[in-house]
Amino acid sequence: MEDYRTIAGRSTAEVEEKHSRFIAVAAFADSEEKALAVLEEVRAAHRTARHNVYAYVLREASRTRYSDDGEPAKTAGLPVLDAIRHAGLTDCIVVVTRYFGGILLGTGGLVRAYTESASAALAAAKVVTVRACVRLSVEVDYALYERAVQLLQGAGARLDEPMFTDRVALSALLPAGAELPLLPAFAELSRGAAVPKVSDPFYAPL
Repeated sequence: MEDYRTIAGRSTAEVEEKHSRFIAVAAFADSEEKALAVLEEVRAAHRTARHNVYAYVLREASRTRYSDDGEPAKTAGLPVLDAIRHAGLTDCIVVVTRYFGGILLGTGGLVRAYTESASAALAAAKVVTVRACVRLSVEVDYALYERAVQLLQGAGARLDEPMFTDRVALSALLPAGAELPLLPAFAELSRGAAVPKVSDPFYAPL
């Protein structure tokens, strides 16, 4: 399970080239259904635009897809796809809407405008690293609370707010594998009284 980079949420950018407007939307999408939902949403918002060019890269099955949406072949969708690849991103879609300004741009102008707008939207996005994680939960006595937190922080965990009842319930997200030395450490700390529960690995920003 390898780490990968994607974006959180959405970002937009706009470029003008010889009176043509290029409006780019970059969005997180970890499935084809989500990617196509973003595309349809952008299309609905720009019904009068000449072109809604798109490209997406999905981690699932290493799937990529792009469309020139009526622009000359390889002048639109492929530059958008190349912008995503150049940024090193996965589970991401970029849709670039073009409002024609009355002046033909030529193949070089189109490639430049679609590349610039897609790259600008990606540059405006919040990039996050998604990695294989596990969630660890454990209950400790109040006297062991601070040392338990130190153990988790030392393993690179991201802690949730603790729950204080008759004991302290801790929950934390940490990189898969980092929990292994914690199991004997908690056993030693609590003399076997605190037994962490660990989830199966899953992908999450960390």
